[in-house]
Amino acid sequence: MRRRMRIAAAILAALFAIYTVFVYFLVSACLVPSFMDKLDAFEDITKKCYSEQVQTAQLKGNRSRLLSETAEWIETAEHNKIYADTPDGYRLVAEEFPERTGETWVLLLHGYTGWKEEMYQFAYWYQKQGYAVLVPDLRCQGESEGDFIGMGWTDHYDCRLWIEHILEMSPDAEIVLHGQSMGAATALILAGSPEASTHIKAVVSDSAYTEAYDMFGDKIKEWFHLPASPFVDSACVMLKLRGGYDLRDASPLRAVKNSRIPTLFIHGDEDRMIDVDMSYALFEAAVCEKELFIVEGAGHAQAQDKDPEAYYGRIEDFLSRFL
Repeated sequence: MRRRMRIAAAILAALFAIYTVFVYFLVSACLVPSFMDKLDAFEDITKKCYSEQVQTAQLKGNRSRLLSETAEWIETAEHNKIYADTPDGYRLVAEEFPERTGETWVLLLHGYTGWKEEMYQFAYWYQKQGYAVLVPDLRCQGESEGDFIGMGWTDHYDCRLWIEHILEMSPDAEIVLHGQSMGAATALILAGSPEASTHIKAVVSDSAYTEAYDMFGDKIKEWFHLPASPFVDSACVMLKLRGGYDLRDASPLRAVKNSRIPTLFIHGDEDRMIDVDMSYALFEAAVCEKELFIVEGAGHAQAQDKDPEAYYGRIEDFLSRFL
């Protein structure tokens, strides 16, 4: 009897070890870029994202034109690389585009597995409007250090460092947070935090999700063909132990219920990566002054490419009310 119990205990221990290793793999495959790179996950994600985007001649033409204009601008624009060190020991990198004639700033935040250069087309537009611009690589992405992608949670703490830098440069700055996808989630979480700076005057949330927990579950189903339960909860425990945060903390939906900062929610109605219903839910839950702009025929983070004039025009009108 004792021998059977020992065998059963050994089997259970082995199964637990196998399960733990598998959860470790899942967390790394979704949130550790260096590990993802070894699995060719970045390339797979890029291909998957492209296949799910709307591909029309009009949209491609607009995007090509916007990128061409941005490339011309970046060749002559004044900009410099800046750094910030996090309390947990990572060095973050950002690009700063100063504007010496005013006190309005925008902090531009890219999406999951992205990098700061993706946001330069927005930097170009904002600087034409007279804004100073700061564009960071979020933790563990681009040139910034880190162990895990933050899904908006660790990122919202990191963004406080960039806010501090802006206020050192311009003590009376009025700041706009503009993010896409995970960057939008970061902006919403930051705006809804008790420590949100009073210098933050508006948020532009483009293609945000409601909960990182739900997004992680969706990706486990989509990428690994596994049920969300029990893997997401196990991943939360693993991530808490390894990365110091819980996916359930990264909740833009909870944050908008606390934010008093005016917010413009933007989403494409053909988004196959983050369903447009999430922006509807965020808009309904938000207690701040708010607007909702749904762009017909736009996929994930494609609203600016689908209709640049309407996109930037809506942002300009919205921000003119609060700056």
